[in-house]
Amino acid sequence: MTPLGLYSPGDSPLHRTPAGAKLLVLLVLVTAVVIVGSPAWLGGACVLVAAGYLVARIPWRRRVLPLLRTLLLLAVLVGALQVWLLGWQSALVTVLRLAASLAAAGLFTLTTRIDAVVATVERALGPLSRTGVRADRLGLLVGLTVQAVTTLSAIAGSVREAARARGAERSPTAFAVPFVVRTLRHADELGEALAARGIGDEDDHPTGPDTGPDTAARPGGNGRRVP
Repeated sequence: MTPLGLYSPGDSPLHRTPAGAKLLVLLVLVTAVVIVGSPAWLGGACVLVAAGYLVARIPWRRRVLPLLRTLLLLAVLVGALQVWLLGWQSALVTVLRLAASLAAAGLFTLTTRIDAVVATVERALGPLSRTGVRADRLGLLVGLTVQAVTTLSAIAGSVREAARARGAERSPTAFAVPFVVRTLRHADELGEALAARGIGDEDDHPTGPDTGPDTAARPGGNGRRVP
């Protein structure tokens, strides 16, 4: 459906693994991919992620194939630029890093519900609430970020299909303009939905010059305190 994945229901071992454990593995994998510069090790990371898709039994035609198309397009564009600027070895390392990271992120979103991710972040940051950290807000932020990636991927796929139906799949304008318009519209709708639920309003409103604690009794012009 979408290149970077929406949750795909299933009962595989990856689906049953707690969201916290999968998130930790994802962070470790992405960190290792960024640090390691060996094409052999990076290729092994790509094979490991591919094995994860097999274990999760993700539908090939509806979920895996769109992801492969997106990764192939990115690999061609980024790889060509890297070959031109830095040479083929640097290009190979960059492409393998990109493929392993995006494929792992896609596998995470395909096997993990957004609400489970939000709950995991809230539990992990709960002890920091005494220091002023809003665990619920940060959890919501993570959930919205994951959802935004999949939503933008869905918008891009829909716009691309519409452009192909009009015979304008090669026109950058036919893709860019509708994509930007629909993205801004989605942002407006999301902002209105959050505002309707009271999210974003400050709990403690700042005191203004006429509403602060000193306005109840402050010196008047004659030296007396006026109400």
